[in-house]
Amino acid sequence: MRLVLPNPGLEDRILSHQDLERLEKEEAGDRPKWDNKAQYLLTCVGFCVGLGNVWRFPYLCQSHGGGAFMIPFLILLVLEGIPLLHLEFAIGQRLRKGSVGVWTSINPYLTGVGIASMLVSFLVGMYYNTIIAWVMWYFFNSFQDPLPWSQCPPNANLTGLVSECKRSSPVDYFWYRETLNTSAAIDESGGLQWWMVLCLIAAWTVLYICCIRGIETTGKAVYITSTLPYVVLTIFLIRGLTLKGSVEGIKFLFTPDLDELMNPSTWLDAGAQVFYSFSLAFGGLISFSSYNSVHNNCEQDAVIISIINGCTSVFSATVIYSIIGFRATERFDDCNNENVIALLNAFDLAEGTITDSNIDEMLQTLNSTASGPEIIHGLNLNTCNLRTFLSEGVEGTGLAFIVFTEAITKMPVSPLWSILFFIMLFCLGLSTMFGSIEGVVAPLQELKIFPQNWTKEVLTGIVCLSSLLIALIFALKSGSYWLALFDSFAGSIPLLIIAFCEMIAVAYIYGIDRFNEDIEFMIGHKPNIFWQASWRVVSPSIVFVIFVFYFVTKVNARLMYIAWDPSSVNFPVLETLFYPSWIYVIIFLLAGIPSLLVPGVALYKLFQKWCCKKAI
Repeated sequence: MRLVLPNPGLEDRILSHQDLERLEKEEAGDRPKWDNKAQYLLTCVGFCVGLGNVWRFPYLCQSHGGGAFMIPFLILLVLEGIPLLHLEFAIGQRLRKGSVGVWTSINPYLTGVGIASMLVSFLVGMYYNTIIAWVMWYFFNSFQDPLPWSQCPPNANLTGLVSECKRSSPVDYFWYRETLNTSAAIDESGGLQWWMVLCLIAAWTVLYICCIRGIETTGKAVYITSTLPYVVLTIFLIRGLTLKGSVEGIKFLFTPDLDELMNPSTWLDAGAQVFYSFSLAFGGLISFSSYNSVHNNCEQDAVIISIINGCTSVFSATVIYSIIGFRATERFDDCNNENVIALLNAFDLAEGTITDSNIDEMLQTLNSTASGPEIIHGLNLNTCNLRTFLSEGVEGTGLAFIVFTEAITKMPVSPLWSILFFIMLFCLGLSTMFGSIEGVVAPLQELKIFPQNWTKEVLTGIVCLSSLLIALIFALKSGSYWLALFDSFAGSIPLLIIAFCEMIAVAYIYGIDRFNEDIEFMIGHKPNIFWQASWRVVSPSIVFVIFVFYFVTKVNARLMYIAWDPSSVNFPVLETLFYPSWIYVIIFLLAGIPSLLVPGVALYKLFQKWCCKKAI
């Protein structure tokens, strides 16, 4: 006996297998199609593989036991990521619609699931494309030698260096002052930064041009945006391995600390990383799969893309830590050199007496002299430890715009490596945005909010223009704090709720038996026991556990953010500040509204049916 909830009218809302076959043969319908299988796979890979693979996965590996993190990551990739990816591919291909159309066809009370996906895609796309604008700013500034973040600028009187830069570092100063011109707190908005406004306009214009005709144009762009990052990563790996200290960085990344496997946060972070790195529940993958042939092997696609995604995460982590190893070694050598010079001067020794290789032995020798300990104590020598420099874990914008840019300045022909790095980030971000725009435009067409005769070009233009106007908040002096807020809440709880509802809807409302028959019709065989168990129990349970732990953690925590404040006593250490009380209203709009749309739309439909006697 299998549990399937009552779902009257389902047969009338979906096409039969015979109708699908007829439409396939007649090539009827106005939905576009992929030119070839490679175009579809590259588009999905571009959507799934994004900036998080490059700048979040390496950080999680480093902070959760190195190679040990791979164990929960791979386990949850198999039990959580692949099943949900296969489910979205299969249901989109079967019902031939976008996210709103798919869930409305299964049951009208599920319309809110599709609308929530659309809203999350809109919110995430807004801040994600702002990161692309930042990337473009750095890319434009890379055509200088020396790079503008390699040295501090002179002050207004040309009598020295800018104090803020001198007290911090050139890369920090260029990021926080020259790029963001950041304020000291989120409630100090400041004015719009004109250079960021121009970069935002450029980023949204490029995106609109690429998405203007939907998959007809994005399908061409992905040949570059989805493949070029792998070329650049390979070039960086080859270059990285030739740099001093790169192997130390890779060894540090993958040296396993198996004790971390007993830490629940390791498993929760692994589950969350798998979930977000697949771009699940955004609606874009459902739309993309709906343009496939009805007999496309969606099971094979899910496995292929999952393998590519997982391997890309590991590959990019290797590349990133080869460069971080080089940076850490450079800083370690600089630290030792400062100590060497201080000791040579203090003890009036000949140059070459103390070197990097013998500094520890010489310190012991000098300490054994009569006045040695007192002199050495007065020098306040630096504490130089390579593992300390390697363990300075940084993720997100800090990794891309501070750590990596600093490492690039230490490379020969640094502008070239900077150009390549930001081209790679641009392509990664742009190909992900293709899916975000598709996740908004396709549901808008299905909701029929705008006149039916409005073309996709017009709808895409409306989405891009409205996103640009709202995203101007990120061009304020406090813009980076707003972006961090969006990043923390817009794509968190709502996505977990949407994904859970998707699996429950397919397994227990659409019916797992019907779904099995659909897959057999499409690919020639029924799903095996692994897929059955995952869709029915395992994957929903994992998503539910992640949701509960995440929700409890966020509710019980006093929310804080980090700020750049040159007037702080601890400067250049970033200040940790509490959010003002009014920010909780914004958090509710970002995370609460999309989450409440799922039950809210269902209640609205129920009200229409019982009070207005209106068919749903």
